Amino acid sequence: MAKRALITGITGQDGSYLAEFLLSQGYEVVGMVRRSSTVTFERIAHIQDDLTLVAGDLLDEVSLIGILREHRPVEVYNLAAQSFVQTSWGQPVLTGETTALGVTRLLDAIRIVDPEIRFYQASSSEMFGKVREVPQTETTPFYPRSPYGVAKVYGHWITVNYRESYGLHASSGMLFNHESPRRGLEFVTRKVTHGVARIVAGLDDKIPLGNTDSQRDWGFAGDYVRAMWLMVQRDEPEDYVVATGKTHSVRDLCEAAFSHVGLDWAEHVFVDERFLRPAEVDLLVGDASKARVELGWEPTVSFAELVAMMVDADIELVRHSGR
Repeated sequence: MAKRALITGITGQDGSYLAEFLLSQGYEVVGMVRRSSTVTFERIAHIQDDLTLVAGDLLDEVSLIGILREHRPVEVYNLAAQSFVQTSWGQPVLTGETTALGVTRLLDAIRIVDPEIRFYQASSSEMFGKVREVPQTETTPFYPRSPYGVAKVYGHWITVNYRESYGLHASSGMLFNHESPRRGLEFVTRKVTHGVARIVAGLDDKIPLGNTDSQRDWGFAGDYVRAMWLMVQRDEPEDYVVATGKTHSVRDLCEAAFSHVGLDWAEHVFVDERFLRPAEVDLLVGDASKARVELGWEPTVSFAELVAMMVDADIELVRHSGR
């Protein structure tokens, strides 16, 4: 019989890539979606007929228990969250309820229904925040600099706590920034590549950005979901940093995106103070040595290839949609 996996946040970037990957591995995939008039299925439209979509919410433990009892997954991947850092200052309580306590509700539902379920928690490089060392590893102390980062630290440690307290096979992936053409338009990578596409199409001339000196370790989301699966297959649960180990600034991102279409980024980008964070995270770069050695995981898409992929996809999108 095929393995069955539950993915929360299946309509997001990571959820869509993970669903594709699990289907390719022969899984039955159940995706949890919130009952909402604004839920969009565009990222999974091409595989939707192969999925089982169910209504549930990380704010409601009863709904989580019901899904686990009805569908009996052997693996659960928790990718659902209020995942936009900038929004977390405007909605800190909701971010905590979903991104922090939502993890507890799901872990507790697993403990009640079937403690043999293997669990993956989407932790984040934003937990490192004001970094204590460079590069960051699994043992680097956390110093989050946003309500989102704080909530992710809670989610990470409650996963460790349930693993140690109840013997759950629960692992966390401390994923550094991972992008793709499916990234939301509110994220800086997609804001830049979509902005380039609109400039090429003559729809805009400028892109407003925040701190262009910020540096991140950017990889391809399709590579990173493979690491999630590899963690869950291990005999013993562990936590892993997943990263490329290479850092680039927002300025580097702009230069790569604009040069891909033969333009000078400096003529089209300006700093808008509205997009500056109250507390900035200046440098994130991960050391994925443990994932390389124990999981056999390596990134396959370079930064330049990633940016070119995203620019090309956005040019096609703007050409067909006109926006």
